[in-house]
Amino acid sequence: MRDPAKPPQADIVVMESTYGDRLHKTLEPTLEEFYSTISETLGRGGNVVIPSFALERAQELLYYLREGIDSGKLPSYLPVFLDSPMTISATRIFQRHPECYDKEACKVFQSGMDPFMFPGLRFTRETVESMAINNVSGGAVIIAGSGMCTGGRVKHHLKHNLWNQHNTIMFVGYAAHGTLARQIVDGARQVKIFGEEIPVQAAVVTIGGFSAHADQAELLAWHRQIEGPVTTFLVHGDKEVMPVFAKKLQHTRVEIPALHQRYNLREWL
Repeated sequence: MRDPAKPPQADIVVMESTYGDRLHKTLEPTLEEFYSTISETLGRGGNVVIPSFALERAQELLYYLREGIDSGKLPSYLPVFLDSPMTISATRIFQRHPECYDKEACKVFQSGMDPFMFPGLRFTRETVESMAINNVSGGAVIIAGSGMCTGGRVKHHLKHNLWNQHNTIMFVGYAAHGTLARQIVDGARQVKIFGEEIPVQAAVVTIGGFSAHADQAELLAWHRQIEGPVTTFLVHGDKEVMPVFAKKLQHTRVEIPALHQRYNLREWL
């Protein structure tokens, strides 16, 4: 997508702080890790299961999978299943609006290519198609929602792939505390899915560079463009992260609201 526009002047700012305490890995090493993880998993005869959000994250993955195949970093025959009706519908919308992309992506459209399509990609909209993926014993990439594994078809794929040491579960986004994704990321040896205890024997890899949330440097750069904010409210962040980021903000009063807390904004101008 195009870079965000400069924000307007504001007296009060409400901003997210998800990664307010860290910096993301840059794109080049992120893609190297992405491609090498897939290649290593294919080499041992396993599947790569990627829990993904339906909007932007899944399309970004398709974009870079296509680039990996085009550049020879991934096999041309790579089977990829996009197993989410919402994600499939969203991808169709992305395909219809090339005017929304940056110059690099626009060049792909102008060359006559679809940046989200490649020979091995399969859209599995119907339930019976999704269930058939469970018969794929190895050599495929499976992208399904939800990103935090709290629902959706990915839970079925985790049930059928977590126990196999040849497989890889690849997380490419934020995993909130209390979610199934966070349990797996934090090293749980077994997790409960649909009432059944499933051992975690697959490799678990987290690749942070794909995050749609800005890191600390990007958040600070965005905030500095706003002219004279009197008060900044921090939301959408872990309780241990927000105070760290608050100390980095300058020339503004910072407030971290508690759940259900109410404010009269006139008092904060």
